[in-house]
Amino acid sequence: MARKYFGTDGIRGLANGGKLTPELALRVGMATGLAFKRGDYRHRVVIGKDTRRSGYMIEAALQAGFTAVGMDVFRLGPMPTPAVAMLTRSLRADIGVMISASHNPFEDNGIKIFRPDGYKLSDSVEKEIEELIDGDLGARLEQGRGIGRAKHIDEAGTRYVEYAKRTLPRHVDFTGLRVVVDCAHGAAYKVAPEVLWELGAEVFPIGVEPNGFNINDGVGSTAPEALQAKVKELRADIGIALDGDADRVILVDEKGDIVDGDQLMAVIVDSWARRGQLQGNGLVATIMSNLGLERYLTDKGLQLERTKVGDRYVLETMRAKGYNVGGEQSGHIILSDFTTTGDGLVAALQVMRAIQEEEKPVSEVCNRFERVPQLMNNVRFKKGNPLKDKLVKQVIEESSARLGGKGRLIIRESGTEPVIRVMGEGDDEGLVAAVVRDVAKAIRKVA
Repeated sequence: MARKYFGTDGIRGLANGGKLTPELALRVGMATGLAFKRGDYRHRVVIGKDTRRSGYMIEAALQAGFTAVGMDVFRLGPMPTPAVAMLTRSLRADIGVMISASHNPFEDNGIKIFRPDGYKLSDSVEKEIEELIDGDLGARLEQGRGIGRAKHIDEAGTRYVEYAKRTLPRHVDFTGLRVVVDCAHGAAYKVAPEVLWELGAEVFPIGVEPNGFNINDGVGSTAPEALQAKVKELRADIGIALDGDADRVILVDEKGDIVDGDQLMAVIVDSWARRGQLQGNGLVATIMSNLGLERYLTDKGLQLERTKVGDRYVLETMRAKGYNVGGEQSGHIILSDFTTTGDGLVAALQVMRAIQEEEKPVSEVCNRFERVPQLMNNVRFKKGNPLKDKLVKQVIEESSARLGGKGRLIIRESGTEPVIRVMGEGDDEGLVAAVVRDVAKAIRKVA
């Protein structure tokens, strides 16, 4: 059964434009607090956020909800999602919460929740929280001395900076490396440039002037053009683009060309395999990762384990099957030796270490395989599910048959917005384009 509030990555939507309101955030705080109360002691929750204006509103409502059921709240302020996961563990908290809509525009926002061990919630726990949200919460509120309190943690950024640096050996030094880092006017606008500078790099930050409305606006991993231009202008060695909450990353090489998550994972796997650090004899990626990555790994005697889209599903497979590298083509990269969720900055540091060790330009180090032509078409719909339409099903079946064994056709509904994503992949780019076009056209007729 479909969940009412939670999607593939927490609760997300237009702030005050639908389900995501202060009232819901208040009830999420109360319900989540009740779900994680485990004994007779003062429970803790840490709350971080990105730089959206609506974050103030949602943070205050969540704080009211958590304190109402007797939890003490530690506010972190603007902080990357992986920092919230890390600080949940470090501060011995019972819950971690990140207020962010990741790469979405500023009008949207979201609520991501972490367990005490820093991992995201399972479907069953989300279902339990949803039932509590719609239940009688008023009867379970604390009174008097039982009500929680809140405080701001001033050193949260410093803690994350030190954590990120410790993911590299002490001898690693990026002195002489010219780095442009694009923080998307988002959660990492302070900590990411600081980490790189403390590791010795010459840092040129962009996207570090948030005003509440400009997050991901023409900057960041989903809009890399500004970074590409700045890398070429400054003749930098490398460009790093994070998204709004810094859990994903893409790179730009010295020529201004984009390096996506598939290539980054290939670099890390190669590097870790050489050092004997790789576990699971390969990596975990989603159905969206390029066929070229799969062929590359196969040629090296490594394997690619595929999951459905969503970093939580990547992580579940990593934990179940013993992998320590996984991620998505979009740049969500999980390195379980260090993190419990995607961490764009930590992933970038691992790639930079490989670049330094190989003593070659980024364009050579990060060009591990030839990409198979892959085309995506996003079709927005208003209601229902167009994929249940009989004609659409027929077109999808016929299109898959046209590709035969020479490619892949992936059609899925987005978990964060009303969009059907049509992805085609194969050696014959013309055929792939035709197949994607035909399927998207059929969906639009009923959308």
